[in-house]
Amino acid sequence: MRNEEGLAFHLHIKEGDIGRYVLLPGDPARCEKIAKYFDDAHFVAQNREYVTWTGTLLGEKVSVCSTGIGCPSAAIAVEELVEMGADTLVRVGSSGSMQPYVHRGDVVVVNGSIRDEGTTSHYLPMEFPALADIDVVQALRAGAEKLGLRHHCGISQSKDSFYGEVERTRMPMPGRLEERWDAFIAGGAMCSEMESSALFILSSIYRKRAGGVMIVVNESDLGGHSDMHMVEFDADNVIRVAIEGFKILIQQDRKH
Repeated sequence: MRNEEGLAFHLHIKEGDIGRYVLLPGDPARCEKIAKYFDDAHFVAQNREYVTWTGTLLGEKVSVCSTGIGCPSAAIAVEELVEMGADTLVRVGSSGSMQPYVHRGDVVVVNGSIRDEGTTSHYLPMEFPALADIDVVQALRAGAEKLGLRHHCGISQSKDSFYGEVERTRMPMPGRLEERWDAFIAGGAMCSEMESSALFILSSIYRKRAGGVMIVVNESDLGGHSDMHMVEFDADNVIRVAIEGFKILIQQDRKH
């Protein structure tokens, strides 16, 4: 979908504005910070929650575009980025721990997501898995290893309600929320966030590559308590992992 000027309706970008490799933070304010890791970075466009910058890595055009919070806005961003030429998309953001051994400051490379949201049901039946691309997962893991960062690889919960997860006990259906949360933990889910499943489902439909890397911002035993306090976090480590992952993918792609 285009506007009267021929730009992507929501992102306000056109063909040639972005590279095939795109990083996807949620927070628009983080785009410029990420772009500082690029060479020759420049601002491209801003509209609503969507901010886009483009530069290069190893001489290859790369971009960063914010998605806002949640799967509905993330799906819009992915739809329009793919239309404009993106084929490798990596979610880079924050998450909550779901396992006692996943600690604040750890990095989680996401290889699949629980579709605990409504957006992707408009694309595919809920039985269809939301999976990351294996090459992207391996590149992100290699990036974390190269940087010597404590990291994990596993499944995320992509949910629609932030407070329905972090303050489950004060919600109208606390028992149902707690039961589902406990089941996800028992199944081995590593972290909880709000966008990856939309990215993975759309990338599967359009035959693109996608992955996700998250910084953990809390300890697992904090979830569900009404007195929970979120802390400010430094996104540098998770950004560095994504940048290293992109460099690895660029080098691999040049061999093929």
